[in-house]
Amino acid sequence: MFGLTVRFDLKDEDAAQGFDQLVAETAPGIREQEPGTLLYAVHTVEDAPLARVFYEMYEDREAFEAHESQPHTKRFLSEREQYIADTRVEFLTPIGGKNLPK
Repeated sequence: MFGLTVRFDLKDEDAAQGFDQLVAETAPGIREQEPGTLLYAVHTVEDAPLARVFYEMYEDREAFEAHESQPHTKRFLSEREQYIADTRVEFLTPIGGKNLPK
C-alpha cells in the first residue's frame, strides 16, 4: 500500500468555495475510473475553516501514478493553484492499524 496526506490552506472563503466545487467535480472520476485508489477522503479542519486535508490510500505506488495521470486529476492539479495559499504533502507507508488490506 501507498498513501499520502495533503493539507491545503486556502486563500479566502471564495477560494474555499471554488476549491470545494473543484473537488466535487473531480471525485466522480476517482470513484469510477480508479480501481487502484482504495480510499480518497477530503476533510475540513475543525477551527480552521480555510483548510482542507486529503487522505489518500492506493494499492501501490503504481496506482498512485495512475491516479496522477488521469484527465480528471490533471485538471484538478492545474486548476487548484488559483485557490491555494499553502500546501503540505506527506507520503505515508502503513505499518499497522485496522481494516488495512493484507
